Amino acid sequence: MPWKERYTVSDERTLEDAEVSWPGGAKCGFTITVDLSLARTGEGITAADMRSTDAAFGFGDGLEQLRAVLWKHGIPATFVAPAVIAAAYPALLRELVSEGNEVAAGGFRHEDVTNLPREEEAARIGFTIDALRAATGRAPEGWYSLPRPEDPFAVGTISPNTMDLLLDAGLRYFGNSPADDIPHWWVTDFTARRAILALPYYYHYDDQWFLLFPNKGTGLEHADSLARNWHAEFDAQYKRGRMFSMVLHPKHIGWSHRLALLDTFLRHVKRRPGVWCATAGDCARHWHAAFPAETSLRLEESGWRDYPGSLS
Repeated sequence: MPWKERYTVSDERTLEDAEVSWPGGAKCGFTITVDLSLARTGEGITAADMRSTDAAFGFGDGLEQLRAVLWKHGIPATFVAPAVIAAAYPALLRELVSEGNEVAAGGFRHEDVTNLPREEEAARIGFTIDALRAATGRAPEGWYSLPRPEDPFAVGTISPNTMDLLLDAGLRYFGNSPADDIPHWWVTDFTARRAILALPYYYHYDDQWFLLFPNKGTGLEHADSLARNWHAEFDAQYKRGRMFSMVLHPKHIGWSHRLALLDTFLRHVKRRPGVWCATAGDCARHWHAAFPAETSLRLEESGWRDYPGSLS
């Protein structure tokens, strides 16, 4: 895999291009994740965030127009909702599911859980699952710890207990791991081969790092750069037959000129033969069936060693 730092005690060797397969003989996997969180910092979503202009636009016109673009192209998405969002917008989540989308969990308040006691983190995971079940009528299959604008880590912030607790709670996948560009197994116990399926995430597939204006930056727009990156990265993944997994935020992508770029990009994707457009849950179910950990997990002892001053 490209890199692992502080994630597991082992190195899992990735599948070669020729080994990767998608349903129906498709050439490339394609998923869209829509982050419904409003969290800016490790504190998670606050009352002020819920009253912000980001909330008004993101859950209003921004989300409405994004859904219209996805509907136009017939592409289902995975919408990631923290428990507090599920409690505030249950009707919206039910609508999303009725349209063929997936709703996955994004934490209790999308907060930093790094230093939470194990019991408290477990309780929050259970509460979040219950909140999403109450809103949508079904328990979430996936859990995300997507990075917030002020996070230093690509996987957001997780604790040493998070992955084991997700397995204990019955979650089938963790949605944002930068350790590979295809689904892969995140090992929590090397000897027992205990592992949870992880789906790929990269900063350069995430709109927020290009579209933070006017919160950060010089006041210049970067939407054109984002669109060029989408095209280049998708074409590269398509050529290899691997996977393209993008992340969108309604408060960022929901502006008309940005949605026009997204519309053009999705038209480019749909013109390519053999692209399997699926939810993250669909992708996870395929991987569990085609590449189960029992037969597909290839482990070797990690070559990583701690050094003075390292963060591992």
